[in-house]
Amino acid sequence: MQRYNVNEITTSKVGGVLSIQLNRPEKKNAINKGMYVALNEALIHASQEFDIRAVVISGAGAAFTAGNDIFDFANTDDAPMDDSAPGFQFIKSLHNFPKPLIAAVQGSAVGIGTTLLFHCDAAFATPTAEFSMPFVTLGLVPEAGSSFLFPRLVGHLRASEILLTGRSFSASEALEMGIINKVVDDPLAEAMKTAERIADQPPTSVINTKALLKSSNHAAVEAVMAAEGELFRLALQSDEAQTAFMKFLSRKAK
Repeated sequence: MQRYNVNEITTSKVGGVLSIQLNRPEKKNAINKGMYVALNEALIHASQEFDIRAVVISGAGAAFTAGNDIFDFANTDDAPMDDSAPGFQFIKSLHNFPKPLIAAVQGSAVGIGTTLLFHCDAAFATPTAEFSMPFVTLGLVPEAGSSFLFPRLVGHLRASEILLTGRSFSASEALEMGIINKVVDDPLAEAMKTAERIADQPPTSVINTKALLKSSNHAAVEAVMAAEGELFRLALQSDEAQTAFMKFLSRKAK
């Protein structure tokens, strides 16, 4: 199997800012295993290069991302069975990424498209952006530490209502909940402007300040991510999840 299509994740560097773009617009930037490999490699590269001071992640086309590619999940013969799977490696890299990470969201931000925002240091979205975490709807469980981070951000009742129903929510609700910083017409321009401002700051101070901001919850999030990952892998192989995937795919085929 080809490791990844280099055109589906594009990177460019402007000054001290690395831009990472999901570039599969014909599939609403649904993330497949190869894209996770490329995303993980891009984050590792950014963490190791001194002249990269901040990272901006965005999506090409009308959507930020439709989340995980369900075709990957529906293929049980190629399902991730341990934490070496590309998706889990990307989540670990997000959690441990030492430099500022900024997101620019337009259109749909499904699943990982929303949960990765909990690991960002700033995020901006268009007025029409729509967020959702339909893990339960697909017979799965939350991932990327979202079962820990989301209720601490918005409160238990609101988090449980959104996660258990799988309902979507608007950019204005995301702003009110503190998931994004600002609703703007051009989130990528706003993200780049913020990243460039951060890139002009003393780099060691930036890295140390981010580490301090995350220090109180870092180990707890890591433990929750491990538990989520184990339950996610078990759920992925269940008849319940496979039935939900087939229902989702049949709906898309109509």
